[in-house]
Amino acid sequence: MNFENDDNLDYQLNKIASVVIKEKRINKGYSLDDVINKLNNIITKQSLYRYENNEARMKNNIFKKICLALDENPSDVWQEINDKFLKSLSFDNANQMIVSNDTIIIPVLGTIKAGIPIEAQQDILEYINIPKNWTRGNRNYYALKIRGDSMYPKYIENDIVIFEQTNDYEMANGKDCAIMVNGYDATFKKVVINDNGIMLTPLNMNNSDGYQPTFYSSEQVISLPVKIIGIAREKRVKID
Repeated sequence: MNFENDDNLDYQLNKIASVVIKEKRINKGYSLDDVINKLNNIITKQSLYRYENNEARMKNNIFKKICLALDENPSDVWQEINDKFLKSLSFDNANQMIVSNDTIIIPVLGTIKAGIPIEAQQDILEYINIPKNWTRGNRNYYALKIRGDSMYPKYIENDIVIFEQTNDYEMANGKDCAIMVNGYDATFKKVVINDNGIMLTPLNMNNSDGYQPTFYSSEQVISLPVKIIGIAREKRVKID
């Protein structure tokens, strides 16, 4: 993590988190020592000072513990940080956020919630850059963090996969896609479509968890329904 680069999204987001955490501590009348004591000394006073001044990145587990030590709900604090972060950015069409003339950012979602448009999803883990030219023709994108190993070895736990939003079954045929089943169950599988229906296939067939392809007839695709909500376009791997 390069905390000297103001164009780095993590830097910008962490900077806002630092300000929010510091403001909440001061407003509650807590000293650095007070918070460290409430944390049972799991971090040092110097570490907390560095977090508050954006000199180090707060990992998720530490962020949550600091929030609790400040008598705050971590989810509420994260939402406040996220809101401030979004307000600091410019917007393009379809709620795509501009970082520069060549780059926009998209949200990395933990889950996809049924009935809520992708751009309105609140379960945002972080943000990543994509080239702005990807959005030509009003194409929209979002990203998901992979959980589980049903798509192993092509995709592994914590990989970030960028999806182009689409409900086009013809485009999705033979591709790795995000699919919504029954209006509430989001899954990530390879899609194969024929005249009889749609097959959702995990890539990890040699497993101990019993992953198997699932077939939905043309009637089920309509009645359940089974909807394509995105086609995987790129995978990004983070090295901690």
